[in-house]
Amino acid sequence: MQIKNIPTGPGDTINLQTVYTSGATRYNINDLASQFGSSAIYGGTSLPGAYESIGLGFAPDTVFMNGGSQQLIQTWGMNAGFNHNWNPYWSSGFYGAFASVHYGSGAKTLVCNTPGIGFASLIASGAVTNCNPNYSVSQAGFVTRWTPVKNLTFSADVAWSHLDQNFTGTVNAASASIGKPTATYELKNQNNVIMLLRAQRDF
Repeated sequence: MQIKNIPTGPGDTINLQTVYTSGATRYNINDLASQFGSSAIYGGTSLPGAYESIGLGFAPDTVFMNGGSQQLIQTWGMNAGFNHNWNPYWSSGFYGAFASVHYGSGAKTLVCNTPGIGFASLIASGAVTNCNPNYSVSQAGFVTRWTPVKNLTFSADVAWSHLDQNFTGTVNAASASIGKPTATYELKNQNNVIMLLRAQRDF
């Protein structure tokens, strides 16, 4: 839904969107919180003996094994944004988003207990006290755009994101591609802040 003709100024808009999916997770996650779409996020920790912390948020459409039925993953989410035009050359926007990923009991059992599927191998490597792949992501951001001439826009976008995951305990994990050693990592919620600078030319 888009609301126009609001009293804050000509061309200003309020945009609202809600999403529900069953077996089509990325239609929600990619749009609402792309940096946490399907990944392991690393951060700091105060747990003695842990190298760092890690948050797990994976986004499959279904979970299944040979000879079994597919277990669809359900998600829901929403986002909202407000855009204000300061003048013909400058505009700014505030936005926020939330998305929740839910595994049914059958999917949880497969993910947590079946070797070769989901987190089973990772969980076996450490001391996980609670295996629950459900999670949610939240996001809030601010963007400012400058359009000096028609069809050319420069923008700066700052966004905060939060991963609220439900695993507890520790795992032994590594990611050679980003230089993380094999070590003990605390399972923990994660936050990040990003800034994007962009130049866009439309033809």
